[in-house]
Amino acid sequence: MPPLIEAPTSADFPRLLEVWEAAVRATHDFLEEHDIQLLKPLLIEQYFPQVQLSCIRAEDGRVAGFLGYAEGKVEMLFVDPHVHGTGIGRTLLDDAVTRLGASQVDVNEQNPKALGFYLKQGFAVAGHSPLDGGGRPFPILHLRLQQPAR
Repeated sequence: MPPLIEAPTSADFPRLLEVWEAAVRATHDFLEEHDIQLLKPLLIEQYFPQVQLSCIRAEDGRVAGFLGYAEGKVEMLFVDPHVHGTGIGRTLLDDAVTRLGASQVDVNEQNPKALGFYLKQGFAVAGHSPLDGGGRPFPILHLRLQQPAR
């Protein structure tokens, strides 16, 4: 039975922030501590309200992974590193593609694990930007869905 996908509430935001930070620390080696601290407050204040959030909970009821979607695009997908490789990210992405119609995602060029994940799910590189959305010097790869996720 696939895990239940649900919409987190604002009461879940502190846990989403924990998942985000743990995942970023595990996969975003190019970010420095001041970058992480700069981004953290923006998640709850600015980023979460701008997207449609979905999540999967662990057996203990805590959020294990979450996805943010807006206007055809996966804006964020983070999974607790303790459960990386268990299908949570793939399940959230499949739901965003099939239920919400997501067909685009941006990935930090310096995050090869995320790039590999999305390529395996049927996305392909469609463009490149030298700066991230905040104007910081973290190159972004723009991906488009070429075939439906498996």
